[in-house]
Amino acid sequence: MKKGQNKHGFHKSRYVGGLLALVFIMLFTQACGSVAQQTPSTGAASTASTVGKGPTTLNYGYIGTSKLNFPSGAEGWGFYKGIIQEELKKHGITDVKLTAFPNGPDLSESLISGRLDVGSLGDTPAILSRSTGAKTRFITQGSTSSIGYLIGKKNGPQTLAELKGKTVATQKGSFHHRYLAGLLKENNMTDVKIVHLLRVDAEAALARGEIDAMTNTDVFALKQIDQGYPLIDDATKHTNLLGTSATVTTEDYLSKKADFPKIWNEIRLKVLNDLKTKPDEYYKFLAELNNSTPELMQKVSPISNIKDVPFTDEGIKLLEGTKKFLVDEKLAEKDFDLNQWILK
Repeated sequence: MKKGQNKHGFHKSRYVGGLLALVFIMLFTQACGSVAQQTPSTGAASTASTVGKGPTTLNYGYIGTSKLNFPSGAEGWGFYKGIIQEELKKHGITDVKLTAFPNGPDLSESLISGRLDVGSLGDTPAILSRSTGAKTRFITQGSTSSIGYLIGKKNGPQTLAELKGKTVATQKGSFHHRYLAGLLKENNMTDVKIVHLLRVDAEAALARGEIDAMTNTDVFALKQIDQGYPLIDDATKHTNLLGTSATVTTEDYLSKKADFPKIWNEIRLKVLNDLKTKPDEYYKFLAELNNSTPELMQKVSPISNIKDVPFTDEGIKLLEGTKKFLVDEKLAEKDFDLNQWILK
């Protein structure tokens, strides 16, 4: 015992310490009992307990700009009708932010930088991004029939052979680029100058005669053909050059919302089933989105092209072929295992 400390003080401190220990034990016991009472015992309660876990915001990127500010396809319909937003709320995601991009490489950069959580783009830019080491996972391949078109200028080249020594514009790093590079390789053409232009800029340059040809897709290519621009080639003649879509998410987002792929694909199927019951309304939506007509949209983007499962054997085969081509042609930085990227 220290000098100045009496026997009474020593006993008093022991008493206070014992009392505090008893209070702590009682509080701990009550807390455990409270937790046990709140543990869900049914599937419904378990589902409810997951709401609010993980991020409450979803930053979603897509390709294409329009006055409606929505993507196309099942995803676009789901956002347009509010189905996706309402379903995501059941899983604690209460805020959805949509961002449009002119092409896939730009979207990929936003995924890598963390500005996006999920993005839907073409398979080529998604593969190229992954080949650089981007920490993404492939969760949905919604379509497997993207057609690339090679459109010539008026009074210019009419055939592929006539492009020798000419200038062709494409969106480098995109599905457009993969289609063009594959087409030229199949025909052993190495003396074509390829320049990078976004679609709108390329269409203007083609109209002015500043380039000899350009790649295009969907309703935009058909509009040019209707306006008298010659169709030099399209991917329907080379099914191995068809493009597929890719919905990817970041590994960082998955670390916070591990069940997101399952949630997303279940919601997407619900959306697809809904639009199948409203085909006229769906094609009208696409027409407004693309400044076109419902009849033309039904021709270039039929509902039957939208897959009702996350992945198909046909789609994976096309994906493997695209990756091999990009690696072999040194367009991709390095090879990687598709099975470690795809999240089924």
